Amino acid sequence: MKTRYPLPLLLLALAVTPFWLHADEDHAHEHAGQAESKQASGHAEKEGKHESGHEEGHEEGHSEDGHDEHGGEGHGGHEEEQSVKLTQEQMRVAGIVAEPVTRKNVSDVIRAPGEVMLNAYRTVSITPRVDAQVVKRHAKLGDQVKLGQPLVTLSSVEMANAEGELIVSAREWQRVKKLGKKVVSAQRYTEARVAYEQARARVIAYGMTEGQANQLIRSDDVSRANGSFQLLASGEGTVIRDNFIVGELIEPGRELFVISDESVLWVEAKLTPTQVHRVSPGNSVRVVSGSDEFRGEVVQVYHALDEATRTLGVRIAVDNPDDSLHPGVFVQALIESNDTMPGLVVPVDAVVRSPDGDWMVFVEHEPGEFEPKEIEVVRTVGDVSVITGLDEGTRVVTQGAFFVQSEIAKSGFEVHNH
Repeated sequence: MKTRYPLPLLLLALAVTPFWLHADEDHAHEHAGQAESKQASGHAEKEGKHESGHEEGHEEGHSEDGHDEHGGEGHGGHEEEQSVKLTQEQMRVAGIVAEPVTRKNVSDVIRAPGEVMLNAYRTVSITPRVDAQVVKRHAKLGDQVKLGQPLVTLSSVEMANAEGELIVSAREWQRVKKLGKKVVSAQRYTEARVAYEQARARVIAYGMTEGQANQLIRSDDVSRANGSFQLLASGEGTVIRDNFIVGELIEPGRELFVISDESVLWVEAKLTPTQVHRVSPGNSVRVVSGSDEFRGEVVQVYHALDEATRTLGVRIAVDNPDDSLHPGVFVQALIESNDTMPGLVVPVDAVVRSPDGDWMVFVEHEPGEFEPKEIEVVRTVGDVSVITGLDEGTRVVTQGAFFVQSEIAKSGFEVHNH
């Protein structure tokens, strides 16, 4: 038998029961939310630890100086090795000057083969003017001789006769001159003077100097008129030829010595007629012989065409202070032409060789801080080089580049900039 509840009681039960049910559902949802939050937090914490461990591992794998555990080099460390910091005092003492790279019109360069030759204007040939015999040698091949230095002693019958005539005529002239024109006739006075002057000129023409002739005239020893005399150096330089032997009989005009001042030599370059029109005397020249380079200047442009080679010669005067160049050597002449073209220009001294053989300059990024930068040298004209690899206006070391390079070397840096 079922129990019947009154309607008011049923309504009351329905109103009260959901409160507990909803409380249980909210509590379950709260626990679920906390679980999800913990799960998300744990996942984030794991990811954070993973990222933190990756960063720590990355930091542990690289030392502070830019090298990793295996000795590798970090990018930051490479950049640090590329620069050197100098104080203002260092820069002042070393004379370091940094200037912006500028674009200028620079003469084009003509490359031509050439041959080193003696400078004829600084070369003398020593020859006797009478038949003579070589008595003694005073200089030999390769000697450096001074002006007026004895080179060889000769003996000549013709010189002996001339010396005797000079002694006699000199004494006669002294007597006549002492008596004067009032005592001797005008004819005798003139004849005595002419005979003396001719005898003196003859011994000088035969090879005596004026000083040697004067000594012979002043000497009371007539035995000195034995035909013995010395040939003296008529210029300074190096003995480059001495083609004779002691005791040899020498005819007049025979070349005994060639003396040349090789501090300035000539280079004769061969150019085509078209190239010659672009060259003028005074243009600068660089003469290349092997790994050596010499400065020169065009001094003459030939007008006669070589019929065999169909070229025209250009004479170049080249400074040779260290005696590195010698006649007969073939060289390359880089001649500054009259044509010009624009380019980035730096002084020649601003460009140096890197350890791997490339050309480089030193760029000033900050005051006193310099970094090597590899460049290409297009050509060199006179004291400047035309380069590529930099922007116009970049400040580079124009004076003292070798000091900057040495400071980097002393720091143990290897300069590479590829």
